[in-house]
Amino acid sequence: MSELVDNVEGIVHEPTQVHEDGGVDLTVTEIYTVETPGRVDFGGGELQPADLDPHPRVWRDEDDDYQWWHLDAGTYLIEYNESLSETALLQPRTEIVERGASHPTLRIAELPRMPLTVGGAGLRLKENARVSTLLPLDQG
Repeated sequence: MSELVDNVEGIVHEPTQVHEDGGVDLTVTEIYTVETPGRVDFGGGELQPADLDPHPRVWRDEDDDYQWWHLDAGTYLIEYNESLSETALLQPRTEIVERGASHPTLRIAELPRMPLTVGGAGLRLKENARVSTLLPLDQG
């Protein structure tokens, strides 16, 4: 049986993202706001995606290599740098939860855009921040 990390592509910095227990942290590459609703019906004949716009980023410091998203309370869609080719358990990182944000914990076989709910006073999130963790199913 292969390790989970062998089935994750696009890892930004393996020494930081890969855990000794086989878990892999995922990083955010884009955050979207939902501008107009999508549609979901019973049979799929009227299925339509929502219209999404990339959320703007700002420089915190002109010497930074990466920009920040300033997220107000609400729900956004996040897109990961990484991709997955094995079934695993996806959960939010404690660092996100402790700052008033979260996303669903799901058993997945590929990485969809994930709804991120931000509460309270909002959240500042830097490009490539580690926001989620993949766990092998035998550890979930």
